[in-house]
Amino acid sequence: MLNSSKAPAVVVGAGLGGLAAAIRLRAMGHRVVVLEAGSSPGGRARSFDRDGYSFDAGPTVITAPYLLHELFELVGRDSRDYFKLVPVDPFYRVLFSEGGHFDYVGDEERLLAQIEDVNPADVDGYRRMVAHSQRIFDVGYTQLADKPFTRLSDMLRIMPQMARLNAYRSVYSLVSKYIKDERLRQVFTFQPLLVGGNPFHTPAIYLLIHWLERKWGVHFAMGGTQSIVRGMVKLLEELDVEVRLDTPVERLEVTGHNVTAVVTADGKRTPAAFAVCNADPSTVYTRLLDAKDRSRHSDKAVLGKRQSMGLFVGYFGAKKTFPDVAHHTIVLGPRYKGLLHDVFEKKTLADDFSLYLHAPTRTDSSLAPAGHESFYVLSPVPNQKSGIDWSKQAPEYLDRVLTHLEARCLPGLKANLTTSFSVDPRYFETELRSMDGAAFGLEPRLTQSAYFRYHNVSEDVGGLYFVGAGTHPGAGVPGVLSSARVLERVVPRGSEAVARELVRPSTIRAAAVEHGLP
Repeated sequence: MLNSSKAPAVVVGAGLGGLAAAIRLRAMGHRVVVLEAGSSPGGRARSFDRDGYSFDAGPTVITAPYLLHELFELVGRDSRDYFKLVPVDPFYRVLFSEGGHFDYVGDEERLLAQIEDVNPADVDGYRRMVAHSQRIFDVGYTQLADKPFTRLSDMLRIMPQMARLNAYRSVYSLVSKYIKDERLRQVFTFQPLLVGGNPFHTPAIYLLIHWLERKWGVHFAMGGTQSIVRGMVKLLEELDVEVRLDTPVERLEVTGHNVTAVVTADGKRTPAAFAVCNADPSTVYTRLLDAKDRSRHSDKAVLGKRQSMGLFVGYFGAKKTFPDVAHHTIVLGPRYKGLLHDVFEKKTLADDFSLYLHAPTRTDSSLAPAGHESFYVLSPVPNQKSGIDWSKQAPEYLDRVLTHLEARCLPGLKANLTTSFSVDPRYFETELRSMDGAAFGLEPRLTQSAYFRYHNVSEDVGGLYFVGAGTHPGAGVPGVLSSARVLERVVPRGSEAVARELVRPSTIRAAAVEHGLP
């Protein structure tokens, strides 16, 4: 067993960000312990098993897969020995409320042909839009996604570039500069919703998502995203990292302005060389740190931030297959801007909705009993500041969603329904301890991005770091995994001897080239 006389690095939370952080810290030569409040690892990426069906609880879209592959390569392993990713085509099928659909795909010829069918005048506009998104990607992702923004000067240095790229405009505004058909505008602007942002307010730097998907594609993990979680946990076991489940953290102990221990709900104290929190920073600052240890993040400062929207997620199985349904489907409602205004600004539960439908059995039939289908449907809803009583609303809302899906794309669903349940902002607020039941941490607005987002390095106490959706660079699987990458720039290295001992050079394949690492 590898050990050291020094206290370990303690990772709080076993979501994708926490597991990635633990792997990177171990590869840097640190002893690591992971503390997870839940009974299973994964955080938002945990899974639910019900009546013979397996449901991913959270993220289902895997982009920039190299970020996963390189975690295993850091210690001489090959991710293909732990989980399998397969490409999804189309990336998304978008169903228009007035009828018809658009398959958003990676192949440019197919994409341009569909754009021409919808509005020939937008073909050239799309070409110019995608070139703009690539320029934004080259700065906003390639140069900045794994760089810490700890000083205002870090932000000021990139502002001229961002201004030249019109990154201060909203995603919808910038896309509308190039695309004139309203249906196509919706096709190319819904992506910010997958990271908690309103396309009408999210800065256009998030248009980089479009090029990121075009560059690396959209993938699915066979067995579900949960298979990635299991693979990461297995790797940590091989690296002698303990992942303690059912161990909620109650307090970060601070001595002399530095984190020195982590105290759990059972009163146990785990000494810490430093702590990495894969938890909502708003919750960490207001619930895990004493007020006397905070200067920048007082309760007033934290409560003044805008949290992202909430989510209502329905999980259901059917004793029937629906072969015409794509793996990922966006079911657009009759309103776009108005609906998002209701969700983000008015915080009211609208009568209409736009939905994301995930049909994993389209790719992996093992996730449901033979001849059955498993589904997950996501509806953006207001966060807990709305005052909605979900104990009363949830059953009726799920029924409305299923009725809508039956009418739009799943004929005969309700007669063939075998199991169904849902989660709503209460789940995010209590189970995941997210402020206001927000599904993605802070809303990604210009004033809450980069330097203005929670920093990866705490300004209040030493030895406290953040990874995950709430910190820089933001939500989404690439953002969360990139936040763990930042640690290599801000955390002191551990024992080089330990780091070398962990690597298995004989198992490294030519994966870096194969996976197109940047």
